[in-house]
Amino acid sequence: RYDFKNSVEGIAKAGVQAVEVDIAKIRQFAESESVATAKRVMDDLGVKPASSSNHLGFVDATAAQLQSGGASLDALKEKLEIVQAIGCDRIVCPSTSTGNKTLDDYKRGVDNMRAGGEVAKSYGVTLMLEFAKTSTLAGTLPSALKIVREADHPNVRVMLDTFHFWAGFSKFEDLELLRDGELMHLHFEDIPSDPPREMLQSQQHRAFPGEGSAPLRRIIDVLKRKRYSGPASLEIFQSGTVAIQNMDPFQLATRARAAIEPLI
Repeated sequence: RYDFKNSVEGIAKAGVQAVEVDIAKIRQFAESESVATAKRVMDDLGVKPASSSNHLGFVDATAAQLQSGGASLDALKEKLEIVQAIGCDRIVCPSTSTGNKTLDDYKRGVDNMRAGGEVAKSYGVTLMLEFAKTSTLAGTLPSALKIVREADHPNVRVMLDTFHFWAGFSKFEDLELLRDGELMHLHFEDIPSDPPREMLQSQQHRAFPGEGSAPLRRIIDVLKRKRYSGPASLEIFQSGTVAIQNMDPFQLATRARAAIEPLI
């Protein structure tokens, strides 16, 4: 809802020192300023770009989609240039597949991530595969781990979003599949008790940590044991969440910090 500069200023005012950068907002800011100026704004405010979002559907892309369109390699390269320029080292790559899939689709997903990782390597950036509850390719943590491990590339890693983990088909025990230090990034939010899980929509049914039914403390305990020490990034969609639609960036960041810090 708010532009890049106002968002970062509000986040900094709330005492938050890192942010997952919205690449679309950087682009919009650069239309009248520049990407270099965007980096300077963050540097001056003491806010680190801990991650960037996102490149949708890359793991799911067909050969034709890799050549042109929003999921293409060229589109990825353009985003990687921005990510590198703001001093960030990672980008979220959510799976968006629908419809029935075959083993060949999984093999192509592995190839896509490996090829993307090789491109990202030259920018000093890592692609992070995000499984999504609605994806029919990478809809669970085990499936995401399978793709990332078979890609076997240093610039391809797995991340976890607690909404997709707990609202989807993953099981709590799946966290034990993570090797020590394997998880690169965490989206950290809660799941409302109502409506039923089958009806939960990603952009409408997210809650601040501690205000829902997900066992977030237990999840954090396991992740710490698995040697995860990275960011806990709140991903909540203001346009789809009625309770926060009128909050400004300072209010959102203040509430997020108050909700997250006691749990981590």
